[in-house]
Amino acid sequence: MKIVRLFSCLLLCTTFLCGAYAADLKSTAAISITSDTAANAKNIAFDEARRQIISEVLLPYANPEQLKEAVKNAESGTLTNLISESSIDGERLSDTTYSANITMIVDRKSAKNWMTENSIQNWLSDGVSEDAAIVQIIMTDKLAGWMEIQEIARNEDINLFTKYINGNQITVEIPTSSRTAFTIAVREKGWRFSNSDGVLKIWK
Repeated sequence: MKIVRLFSCLLLCTTFLCGAYAADLKSTAAISITSDTAANAKNIAFDEARRQIISEVLLPYANPEQLKEAVKNAESGTLTNLISESSIDGERLSDTTYSANITMIVDRKSAKNWMTENSIQNWLSDGVSEDAAIVQIIMTDKLAGWMEIQEIARNEDINLFTKYINGNQITVEIPTSSRTAFTIAVREKGWRFSNSDGVLKIWK
């Protein structure tokens, strides 16, 4: 059993877990805007892309309602300062329309500071320390599922730090060093898992 577990640990680590602790805050938005001029349409398109991408990539690390409201009310210039890189693909424009696939990378430290300044509950690392890994748990039976997860954590001697609870979904932090062992343990109990932008998602 120990040999099988060791092999599973090595397999998971080499496939995707070892390089996934730091979130890659990057996404692409397909935008098409019509306005009075192509220039205005392009400005609106980039503003819309920023709001979509920032909302999407920060969602796993923040209170959804607070994040949604803050992005909605933020000035365009403020959100521009959260973007470290951007690129476009498939750009098309006419006299009054603009469309493109717009890719942006959100700067981790700027996003962390912005959420903190706007009183958005969040658990995004500032990039200085990567001692915590984010786990999102989705349960069909919340009570039974949560009890099983807690038992798995106790058996593996892993501390769970609850960050956010919303319906049948619970977001927790675990030590980064325990992530692979935790993934193997929940898989052995029939949980499914995936990795998305550095967030370990498990469900049953």
